[in-house]
Amino acid sequence: MTTQSAGEPGQHAPEPGRLAPSRPQDAGMDAARETLIREAEAISALVERLGDEFGAVVDLILACRGRVIVSGLGKSGLIGRKIAATLASTGTPTHFVHAAEALHGDSGMVAPADVLIALSASGETAEVCAFARMVAVRGCQVVALTGRPRSTLGAIAGFTLDVTVDREADPLNVAPTASTTATLAMGDALASALMVRRGFTSEEFAGFHPGGTLGRLLLGTTEEDR
Repeated sequence: MTTQSAGEPGQHAPEPGRLAPSRPQDAGMDAARETLIREAEAISALVERLGDEFGAVVDLILACRGRVIVSGLGKSGLIGRKIAATLASTGTPTHFVHAAEALHGDSGMVAPADVLIALSASGETAEVCAFARMVAVRGCQVVALTGRPRSTLGAIAGFTLDVTVDREADPLNVAPTASTTATLAMGDALASALMVRRGFTSEEFAGFHPGGTLGRLLLGTTEEDR
């Protein structure tokens, strides 16, 4: 007589230390696949929006005599930090200013010669809009990255990069997923365009990034050389 292992009839229990294989009709796996498809579609949709406005933003940043300031709040703020880090490491002097902190003194970090890139999916985030309005009054150029170009932030900004998505990628259509992915991708596209226009080289990148495995690879050094 054969004794079945614990679990569903006809199935063997997974070996210790190994995960059970996913069931073909696993709803969680279906949701994961759908999320990746929706996020890929959100990025693909941006390609058609890279027109004159995008080119004007690239020109604006190249002509900037100060620094690029990136600002946002919540999930947009987290994406903003990554955009700022990418720009800074690829030849564009950039730093991140948290929108809420900007209203409590940190706006003093922004000078009239700077360019502000303000992130808000709705275009109505109160702190982001207030910060953008403050620096615009000082003569600072404002670029909006928003999913609603016809919004308060869009009206304040002199330039708007449209990162609209049809829906979020999560099953409930509520979590910032596709929208944050699209915003991050637009930031990467901006960095890439600036790198090419500046003639930014891998040697220059290595100069900004001498540490870690990447730095050693770019500089052709080993631990013994250090």
